[in-house]
Amino acid sequence: MKKSFGEKIKALFSKNNDTTEDFFEELTDLLVEGDIGAKASFQIVEELEDLCRKNKIKEQDQIIQELKNILLRDVKSVELNPEENKLNIWMILGVNGVGKTTSVAKMAKWYKEQGNVDNVVLASADTFRAAAIEQLAMHGEKIGVRVVSHQHGSDPSAVVFDAAEAVKAKGDGLVLADTAGRLHNKENLVRELQKIDKICRTKADEGCYKKIIVIDSTTGQNALRQAEVFNDAVGIDAVIMTKYDSTAKGGVAVSIGRELGIPVAFICTGEKYENIGRFIPEEYINDFLGL
Repeated sequence: MKKSFGEKIKALFSKNNDTTEDFFEELTDLLVEGDIGAKASFQIVEELEDLCRKNKIKEQDQIIQELKNILLRDVKSVELNPEENKLNIWMILGVNGVGKTTSVAKMAKWYKEQGNVDNVVLASADTFRAAAIEQLAMHGEKIGVRVVSHQHGSDPSAVVFDAAEAVKAKGDGLVLADTAGRLHNKENLVRELQKIDKICRTKADEGCYKKIIVIDSTTGQNALRQAEVFNDAVGIDAVIMTKYDSTAKGGVAVSIGRELGIPVAFICTGEKYENIGRFIPEEYINDFLGL
């Protein structure tokens, strides 16, 4: 069976009883392999090495604890809660194939069941991929949530406008807008997102508009690049990590926190609607380091 990233870290520590240069080099390689990124990995290990030398730390447990402290500093988390008696609009972003539409449905069910908000409406704003409209409609039916959609190829911002009006008609609630993710045509995508962004800003109550990116935690530095593109286009408030389990390398949350300062709100661990949970940094780093 393939070793998890945490098991590889453990193996490195048990193989090296002393903190030699080789040990730190191997640790750097492992962090790069764990999707933290080369530049960040070198900086992290350099800081760890300095700490160990300065404080004469040689015990395996202490070294791991210091590494954990450094990583925890970079990992950010946020609790997203719709404001009561207000119109909340959350634009869900991400490239095709990361599990964006399913994540939208999971969030809708999560908030409906948590009792934060009674009125959740899904906006099918990915109007270019016909399957996306059908997929969201199917999810809406299964979880008992209203879906607002227009015909294939129509203006995505008009869909979000109508979804916002539908929520407003009942007084308050949450619109979750599923958007397109065709990154190969970046300029068009950015223009389209900025148009939706404008509608969301206009329609949502003050402080109730969020932009959330969905990333596939197995794609490493690609996920970081995607976050950069969307962040440059409209600014990102939070991340949802999909396809995450404790054997995944998943170090991309460290990169995104370190380089972009964006927090993670949820992790998704499977296809079922209930496979979603709040992101807890300490648990995540413990998983990552195999603690």
